[in-house]
Amino acid sequence: MNELIPLMVIVPVMAALIISAFSRFNKATKIFAFVVAICLPIIPILSNYGLHFFGGYEPLLDNVTGVMYHPAITYSFTFLQQMFIAAVGLLTFLVIFIYLTKYKEVSGPYLFLLFLGTAAVTAMLLTDDIFHMFVFFEILALAQVGIVAASSIEYSYEMALKYMILGSIGSPIMLLGIGFLLALTGSVNVTDIAAAVHNGLVSATSPVFLLSLALIFFGWLYASGLPPFHTIKSGIYSKAEPHGAALLQSFTVISMISIVLIMFRIYSSLPIFEVLIVFFSILAMILGVSLALTQTDFRRMIGFLAVGELGFIGLGIGLGTQYAITAGLFQALNEIIITALLFIGFGAIVNATDEVDTRKLGGLLAAHPKVSLMLLIAGLAMAGVPPLSGFQSKLMLVQASLSCGFPELSILAIVVSIATFVVFVKTYYTMFLKPKPRDLELDGKEVPRTMILVMAILLIVIVMLGLFPDIVTHGLSDFVGGIL
Repeated sequence: MNELIPLMVIVPVMAALIISAFSRFNKATKIFAFVVAICLPIIPILSNYGLHFFGGYEPLLDNVTGVMYHPAITYSFTFLQQMFIAAVGLLTFLVIFIYLTKYKEVSGPYLFLLFLGTAAVTAMLLTDDIFHMFVFFEILALAQVGIVAASSIEYSYEMALKYMILGSIGSPIMLLGIGFLLALTGSVNVTDIAAAVHNGLVSATSPVFLLSLALIFFGWLYASGLPPFHTIKSGIYSKAEPHGAALLQSFTVISMISIVLIMFRIYSSLPIFEVLIVFFSILAMILGVSLALTQTDFRRMIGFLAVGELGFIGLGIGLGTQYAITAGLFQALNEIIITALLFIGFGAIVNATDEVDTRKLGGLLAAHPKVSLMLLIAGLAMAGVPPLSGFQSKLMLVQASLSCGFPELSILAIVVSIATFVVFVKTYYTMFLKPKPRDLELDGKEVPRTMILVMAILLIVIVMLGLFPDIVTHGLSDFVGGIL
């Protein structure tokens, strides 16, 4: 077994606990948080692919049926986990770097929440145990609520409370669905459950099995921020600190793909499963870009665009072919990086202007040319303009829809991408190109160099993935082929 695999969860969890206990030592806390944050993207890169069985309990072979059973909580580490854990680790490091340089006195509880959220999504991505996934799903929900509540933005407490109330509904419903699966199969190990379903030990038309799908699917909609939860999800982005919103969005994307891949392994034999994913994904694409077009608060605008981009991820997975799922997962990686750059970049504008209403802004291109240029490239990447990374994943999704015999989905994806381009160009013109309002004061307000550096790092990743998509698509395709 590879002992580095559990460290991907243990390290951020222990860091969170230590920082929370000793946060009164401000300088030591800063150094410790910085060092641990650097380790987060390094550990998955150094780890070998394989399985880790907690407690040393190896799988057991039933000599009668020839079925392999997994008595231990199992972590599975493949290229998919390596890529996404490294990506969220890098983003966590960049976010903590911004936070440590922005404030002289850091908040131990806030850093605790950042590390705890990272540990939770890492565990969700690694685990092959559906109940273990649910436990960390709950931990992640609490961390997200805390990150929003800890921000200094007006009405953040109200938004955090709304999200927590919805979580108190969505989470128990998902747990009930997991309970039904346990009752049907006698196991919470995803591999064992999938084997029982595909070997005919569980009837795919059983009302209990179908009900478990409905309940877990509802919980997935809540975790992903897909309709009907799109408004509250975009709301928590707008009420968090910009760097916190960037990390929250990555948590959402990782939660989405973690849960849907588990559901795919269990329910892929049901035709209704893929139909449901495609339906809610299309709904998210349309509602996300439509609501973004009506926003004057650019934080809400990005939040709704992010929801729309989630629809592209779901579309690829819902189509169900190897190429389509690969495209959806590539889109997920792109959304993590691109949306993070947008949140941090527009956060830099808030830092320089103390204003979020696009109607009260203007002339920012001359005042902040570096930020404006990087935001322009990130917005074009989100809209799918070549040769950036967003173009590559969306082109793959269009091709996948055509190859599956759904040209109307290809047309929809292109139309939504064009609408995203229109939304972003409209907002960009209002903020950066139109004349500066007379009452807008820009003198003496500079964007922190830390934020510019972080944006530049994310921009390099976007350009590299756009020019060399095979860096990730080849490994993702191999992973998808292994689960189909």
